[in-house]
Amino acid sequence: MTTKRYICLYFQVHQPYRLGRFRYFDIGRGGGYFDDEKNRSILEKVSQKCYLPATRLLQELSVAYPDRFKCAFSFSGMVLEQMMHFHAESLSEFQKLATMPGVEILAETYSHSLSALVSRSEFEQQVKRHDGLVEMLFSRKPRVLRNTELIYSDEIAAYTAAMGYSGMLAEGADRILGWKSPNYLYVAKNAPTLGLLLKNYRLSDDIAFRFSQPDWNEGPLTAEKFVHWLNAIPEDEPLVNLFMDYETFGEHQWAESGIFDFLRALPDAVFRYSDFEFITPSEALSKLKPADKISMPEPVSWADEARDLSAWLGNPLQDDAFESLYRLRSMVSDCRDEQIQKDWQKLQTSDHFYYMCTKFFADGDVHKYFNPYDSPYEAFVNYMNVLADFELRLKSSLAAIPKQRKQLTTQKQAVPHRAHTD
Repeated sequence: MTTKRYICLYFQVHQPYRLGRFRYFDIGRGGGYFDDEKNRSILEKVSQKCYLPATRLLQELSVAYPDRFKCAFSFSGMVLEQMMHFHAESLSEFQKLATMPGVEILAETYSHSLSALVSRSEFEQQVKRHDGLVEMLFSRKPRVLRNTELIYSDEIAAYTAAMGYSGMLAEGADRILGWKSPNYLYVAKNAPTLGLLLKNYRLSDDIAFRFSQPDWNEGPLTAEKFVHWLNAIPEDEPLVNLFMDYETFGEHQWAESGIFDFLRALPDAVFRYSDFEFITPSEALSKLKPADKISMPEPVSWADEARDLSAWLGNPLQDDAFESLYRLRSMVSDCRDEQIQKDWQKLQTSDHFYYMCTKFFADGDVHKYFNPYDSPYEAFVNYMNVLADFELRLKSSLAAIPKQRKQLTTQKQAVPHRAHTD
């Protein structure tokens, strides 16, 4: 009897709030950090090229293959906010898709931040806040977490398990797996209640990155050829995790490349020519038996060839900006200014540090995507100017708190005492 095998198809949806130009001489004038016009125009562009056509196509596939075609999404709080403010049509289409029984919505950090690397409490607060937004917009309570940029470590696994999630997504990095295959369900070694779905980066990247490369010797990629590769996987490996940015469809790979035709044809080719079925992350956790325990003492991500943190941290610019940001966290925790809290969330987004990356060659090309700066140094200077102004506003707001408390106490003392009457 042939053992049933599964494909877990997952998409990440995120757009940051990009900063506007903020000069040294703007420090002290306060606020107005984000370029609303640029953010609006980019979201409109991505919506027309990707979010609307891809989401409507997935709706069609969900109707055409009820209970058989399945996929999962995670949305950063940043992109959901922007859709609410700038492009309600995209949000509406995602909400329609989320009503389909084969679609799962995952948890992640609200700010698409690197908070898990520096502050457990900030990480947990952001994930809980994100869950609240997902429940409000999609009427779903996430059970599986996908951390920012698929960043995972044993420490982050322990945080996640303690919060009650049943599983996490992570990168199937060769340096961690060694001879092991990513095509099994695993559990975290230090948190065995937490299931791990590891990305098959070779097959995922065939779609996400190599699909339209003119010098790729396997191109053009068709659904039938892709299923042939799936069938070549050893029969005892039951789970193929295909994880990618949603912008793969229509933005990274333009419609003219045939990427939408590939996606449209994939389910039929899978059902017609293989024994694979589609599965959501939560279903994989409930249906499959873990093959082994996995330990990742140091953080692993899905970025670049190194699968490490060097896209966001590691050079002096990134580290200085990152440390300067989180040095303010305790003060932000004491602040009750709503606008400061909103700016704090937006300033944590990992893209700000991504723009400061000084890596070159093949990896460097990826870092140019929707990058508003001409150089990483320009990104650093602009961010630090904003952060200097933010710190001034923060300290000013905190300094006003004792005065406000004193005024409140004076007002209470001025209220005449009323005797109790029964």
